[in-house]
Amino acid sequence: MLDLKIINGQVADLAANRLVQESVGIRDGIIVARGAAADAEEAKETIDASGHVVSPGFIDIHMHEENYGLVPEGEWDIASCMLRMGVTTAVIGNCGSNRQYPGEVEERIGRLGNPVNYMAFIGHNFLRDLVGSRDTQAASTPEQIEQMALMVKEEIDKGAIGISYGIEYATGMTFEEMVGICKYVTGRKDLLLAAHYREDASGALPSITEMCEISRVTGIPFQISHLSSCSAFGNMREALDLIHKYREEGLDVLADAYPYAAFSTAIGSDVFLPGCLEHWGADYPDVEMTEAPYENVRCTKEIFDDARQNYPEMYAIAHVMKEEEIAMALADPLVMPASDGIYRHHKGHPRGAGTFPRYLGKYVREEGLADLITGIRKCTEMPAQRLRLGDRKGRIEEGFDADITIFDPETIIDRAVFGDGQLPPEGIDYVIVNGRIALRGTEIVDYGCGKYIRRP
Repeated sequence: MLDLKIINGQVADLAANRLVQESVGIRDGIIVARGAAADAEEAKETIDASGHVVSPGFIDIHMHEENYGLVPEGEWDIASCMLRMGVTTAVIGNCGSNRQYPGEVEERIGRLGNPVNYMAFIGHNFLRDLVGSRDTQAASTPEQIEQMALMVKEEIDKGAIGISYGIEYATGMTFEEMVGICKYVTGRKDLLLAAHYREDASGALPSITEMCEISRVTGIPFQISHLSSCSAFGNMREALDLIHKYREEGLDVLADAYPYAAFSTAIGSDVFLPGCLEHWGADYPDVEMTEAPYENVRCTKEIFDDARQNYPEMYAIAHVMKEEEIAMALADPLVMPASDGIYRHHKGHPRGAGTFPRYLGKYVREEGLADLITGIRKCTEMPAQRLRLGDRKGRIEEGFDADITIFDPETIIDRAVFGDGQLPPEGIDYVIVNGRIALRGTEIVDYGCGKYIRRP
């Protein structure tokens, strides 16, 4: 007997590149049957997906897990938002920043479960702090680089998927340092490097070159993080052309982007150093704060300075990017959607709750940037393959993990907004994680379906 059967849905058959109306059968967390084979078996529970698409669960290759010091055990902040927008697997530890050791995340998920599956990078900036290299404007010493290289090897051996860099958050890190911490994993094609640019806007193209050259020297594939937040300032076409050039030269480099024309990070970070507004062609009111005492307040110089001085951990949202260049990035075949989602105390940018419904609703359905199958592929199979999960996730096939999102292609859309960044989307009716129904509509019915996934 099947544990779960989905009937009457339009299955996203990515191998055939089309939607196919057929049933899907699930047992022990695995897709075990499709079509007539699924119809022939009884099931403990059946979902009627009439008028809906049965898609692989969305995979968010770039997000930031909650700080477990801010959420009680058994409660979640961003992981719940991930689930509500159809994400079944998400990658943490991005931008060089782990909020806790990957091992701590794995232990917690082992005890409590998680709304979605997690994989983890080990962050360079996180390691810098551990070895005492805390001056963001200074390079690490050779001894510190060697310590970090050994720590990288240890975390990779424990199952981390690779290294992430937050270059703009510690601009003192040199090219030699970033390559140096790869000393014991050089040439590993099964790993992945990812980075937040050294500089956005006018500095985007040199930053892309730096990242691609790191990939060339280390021999490790490279994921350029949140292309939209760093290159959507008037040079997106040039940025995309540069990435394509490096691909043509044989480098394994891809990018991700989120579908919003505003970025978000801590107001006290080096991103907001003096001169940043002029660099972006912006002014103080373009920066919006997210928590008390300035919740949903647009900045003045006084608020900006006070927040940086007294509330440096508060997230700020900078409305400074060009909408048409966001669309340009999302339309490119080398770019996959990813949220860069991050919250504190349930406050922050709506990308953490709306990225995938917004991409499929606004950009695919309404603006026609891609056909539906291509849009689904960018949210599922493309990141699965990037994470070396392509033989178990990202497709509705027999033998694959039963991570499935069922949505209405006519109504799926984001509802989270600036000022209320965790409103759930519309049009997602079920999310199944490891064969268990985790979400019905907007109601989470099982918080413990997700697992910690070590690098394959």
